[in-house]
Amino acid sequence: MKSILQQLMAANQANENGQKMAAQAEMSNPLTTPARRNFLKRTALGGISLAGFLNFSLEDTLAQSTAKVNRASNPSELKITDMRYATVSNGTSFTNARNVIIRIDTNQGIYGLGEVRDGGDARYALFLKSRLLGQNPCNVEMLFKTIKQFGNHGRLGGGVSGVEMALWDLAGKAYGVPVWQLLGGRYRDQVRLYSYVPGHSVTNMDVAKFKADIKHRMEEQGFTWLKMHPGIQVYSSILGTTVNTKFVPGFGTDDLSFGSYQSTRHPFTAIQVTDKGLDLLAKYVDTIRSIVGYEVPLSADHMGHFDVNNCIRVARALEPFRMASLEDFVPWDSTDQLKTITDAITTPTMTGEDIYLKETFQKLCDVRAVDIVQPDMGSSGGILETKKIGDYAEEKGVAMGLHFAGTPVCFMANVHSAAATQNVLALEVPNQIVDNPWWPTLVKMVGKQPLYTKGFAHVPLDAPGLGVELNDEVMKQHLHKEDTTYFRPTPEWNEKRSHDRIFS
Repeated sequence: MKSILQQLMAANQANENGQKMAAQAEMSNPLTTPARRNFLKRTALGGISLAGFLNFSLEDTLAQSTAKVNRASNPSELKITDMRYATVSNGTSFTNARNVIIRIDTNQGIYGLGEVRDGGDARYALFLKSRLLGQNPCNVEMLFKTIKQFGNHGRLGGGVSGVEMALWDLAGKAYGVPVWQLLGGRYRDQVRLYSYVPGHSVTNMDVAKFKADIKHRMEEQGFTWLKMHPGIQVYSSILGTTVNTKFVPGFGTDDLSFGSYQSTRHPFTAIQVTDKGLDLLAKYVDTIRSIVGYEVPLSADHMGHFDVNNCIRVARALEPFRMASLEDFVPWDSTDQLKTITDAITTPTMTGEDIYLKETFQKLCDVRAVDIVQPDMGSSGGILETKKIGDYAEEKGVAMGLHFAGTPVCFMANVHSAAATQNVLALEVPNQIVDNPWWPTLVKMVGKQPLYTKGFAHVPLDAPGLGVELNDEVMKQHLHKEDTTYFRPTPEWNEKRSHDRIFS
């Protein structure tokens, strides 16, 4: 063992000579035997073990350890040359129903794919291009620290997060390994997915049809975790169920203008829920829970905009149905109020889809403001930052779910991060994805595994980077009407126009 370590250290100090020796060894040594091929496969997928090299010469050792490196790429000389984008519709009717996929090109012909948060703008990413040109994309963490000051919470984090994903995709391709391997290895081969209960009329549910739709979701599509919206819309139209809903501007609409119900922070709406409203809500949730059954976790989101007192009343009304989580009762930055709710109820609480970077998640975990953190990789800062969030939460005894509503590019970025993070519960796939037949065809899988099967995503074991390439033909069929260009050059974003340092 000692001699092997000494040989490896000497080889690392002579990197250029080592690359030549590796190439010569690959030509001269009998690496095509079944035993050698199996060894290569094991080391590529499970990490390289020094014990496995005990009977190998220095030349064999170098050949084995570099066998998965992409020979079309010299990672140390890789440089970023361009950033391009394409905007696709996400299959919903929302005004900003767009998904922006970015592509970072290099001087060696390989490229990386990333994605801006759903509903975000391509310019959040393009603004960062001038800070990246000429840089080596394999220096992922250094480049992330260079650009992370230009992100913020919500969709404002989409540019930084999308670039970070693309850098990891590039690094994985350059070294010929899956992204999860670069993060330290994997905990799982599959990632559990959760989806929503099928769409239905809230006020006049067709129970027979709903039962059939639930059977399809669980048995045919294979989802073992579901989510629903037991919101104020379930009962607010019935007289005597709420207080003040008639006098809040825009209540019951999609109005997002300043001062409307949707844009007013929860404690400031002065809306209250009556006992009659709670009874109707409980009956509604009981109906869905009895159809879904108690074996399958059932989460809840979009309860309504009201203060802490009403949040606690609603949560206690739902406790008999053992919900898996209650999400975003109040805004994520109301840490003390979240903790008040969490401490007052016995159902797990959750937040985080709009939080940028791990520091805010750390504050939530330190005081146990929620039981589950739920970053959205399009806002959180990307692949490694999401893993760091999960690792910190794990140390504090907090679980992690993953929020998602994008394309298969961001989906696979989530899968790699989830594979490398121990405390992940499940990854979201909303209805516009699971009920949309063209969504999976936006990409082609590089390896042998499909995108997902029966409610579980497959962790790529035999494909470098994220493990997907775009299906150009399908992508072009679903470009968003606001911008139908397709990965055109973007020289207008080449020039850096400001002094970026934020300290004096």
